[in-house]
Amino acid sequence: MSGSPPPPGGFVRRVGLFQATAINMSQMCGIGPFVTIPLMVAAFGGPQAVVGFAAGAVLALCDGLVWAELGASMPGSGGSYVYLRQAFRHRTGRLMPFLFVWTAMLFIPLIMSTGVVGFVQYLGYLAPGLGRTAGDLIGLGVIALVVILLWRGIEHIARITAVMWAVMIASVLLVIVAAATDFSPHMAFTYPAGAFDVLNGHYWPGFAAGLTIGIYDYLGYNTTAYMGAEIKDPGRTLPRSIVFSILGIMAIYLLLQIGTLGVVDWHRMTDPRDIASSSVASAVLEETWGRGAADVVTVLILVTAFASVFAGLLGGSRVPCDAARDRVFFRPYAKLHPKHRFPVFGLATMGAITAVGFLIGRHTDLATLIQLLTTVMVIVQALAQIVALTVLRRRRPDLSRPYRMWLYPVPSVVAFAGWCVIYGYADDNSPGRRPVEWSLAWLALGCVAFLVWARRERVWPFGPKETGGGSGDDVGEDRNALEVG
Repeated sequence: MSGSPPPPGGFVRRVGLFQATAINMSQMCGIGPFVTIPLMVAAFGGPQAVVGFAAGAVLALCDGLVWAELGASMPGSGGSYVYLRQAFRHRTGRLMPFLFVWTAMLFIPLIMSTGVVGFVQYLGYLAPGLGRTAGDLIGLGVIALVVILLWRGIEHIARITAVMWAVMIASVLLVIVAAATDFSPHMAFTYPAGAFDVLNGHYWPGFAAGLTIGIYDYLGYNTTAYMGAEIKDPGRTLPRSIVFSILGIMAIYLLLQIGTLGVVDWHRMTDPRDIASSSVASAVLEETWGRGAADVVTVLILVTAFASVFAGLLGGSRVPCDAARDRVFFRPYAKLHPKHRFPVFGLATMGAITAVGFLIGRHTDLATLIQLLTTVMVIVQALAQIVALTVLRRRRPDLSRPYRMWLYPVPSVVAFAGWCVIYGYADDNSPGRRPVEWSLAWLALGCVAFLVWARRERVWPFGPKETGGGSGDDVGEDRNALEVG
C-alpha cells in the first residue's frame, strides 16, 4: 500500500521493528542510569547496588511479557487504555480506562520531567557556575523544543528517533569502554560487611528502594504499545520490540553499573559535594580519559537525555487520543492535527505537565519525583493490567493472540508481586514525602472527574452498562490505521 494516502482522521502504520525497538530503548535508557547509579548505591549502601538493576530487569521482563501479549492482541493507540476497556467494561463500564488515562496524564509527563532534571544536572558539569534560575529556564526551553520537534508527521519523527538512538548507544558504550580501560575489580566487587545479609532488618527496605529505582530505569519498554496504531505488523513487531529492548538495555545497564563502580569509589557517589554524585558518567571519563573526553561524552549524554524525553512524549501523547475518540475521555483530546495526524491536545497537555514536574523535581529532589511517579502508575496501570490479561484469557478465549506469554501465568505473578513491593514500601522509603497518599489522592480526584464526565455523557453509573461498540468488537485491528511503506 506504499504511496497510499493516510485515511481521513486516522493514524498510519509506518514504524517497523528497528524503529520500534529504537523508540523503546531511547525512552528506557535516556538519562536514567546516568543519574540513578548514585541513588542506587545510596539505597544499598555499597557496590552490591548491582542487585537493584538485576531485580529491575526481572520485573521489567515479566511485566513486558504482559504488555507483549496485550499489545499484539489489541494494537490500538493508547496502550493500557485499550486493554483495560476490554477487560473491565462489562463490570464497571468505562471507569477503569478513564482512570488509566487520568493517571497516565500525570505519570508519563513525570517520567519525562526526570529526564529534563537529569539533563540540567549533567549540564552543570559543563557549566559549573550554572545557577538555579538559569537551569530552570534551560530545562523549560528543552521541553518547549521537544514539543516543537514532535509537532510533525510520524514518518519524520521515526527518522529523528533512529538518529537519537544511535547517539544514545554511542554515549553508553563510550562510558562502558572508558571504564574497562581503568577497571579495578577490587573497587567493583569489595562489599561492606553484611552487604547480602537478607536477615538484616535494613536489607529489604534498601532492596525495595533499589527495585523502585531499577524499574524506573527500565520504564519505556512499553512505549511502542502506546503507538500500536502506527506500528507495522504489530502482532509480531510489538512483542519483539519489547523483549529486544529490555534484553538490550539490561546488558547495557549491568556493564555500565559494574564498570562505573570499578572506576569511581562508591563513597564518592553518596557525597553530595562530589561531582560523582550528580554526574557520575562524566566523573568516569575524567578519571580514565581526561577532562576533554569527559566533556565530549557529557554532550552525548545530554543528547541521550533529550532523546528519552522526545520518545516518551511521542508515545505518551497518543494515550488520551484513542480514549477520547471512543468517548472514554474528554472529547478535545480526540483531535488530530489536520496535516500531520498527531494528537494536538495530548501533546500540548503532557508538555505542560512535564514542565511543572521538572520544576518540582528541581526544587525537591530526584528521588521524590521517582517515588511519586511509580506509586501513581502502580494501581491503575501495572496491577490492573496484569489482572486484565487474566480476565481476557478467560472472557475472550477467541481473541486473536499472535503472541502468548511464555510460561503463563508465572511472569504475571512475579510482576504483580514486584509492583506490590514497590507500592508497599514507597512511604517507608520516603519519610515526610508520603507518595502513596499523593497517589491515592490523585486517584480519588480521578474518580470524581469520572463521575462528572459520566453524568455529562450519560454512561454508567448514570446510564446503561456498556455491552459493545467502541473498540470492543474490533480489538485485533485499529479501525483507523493504514499500513504504509
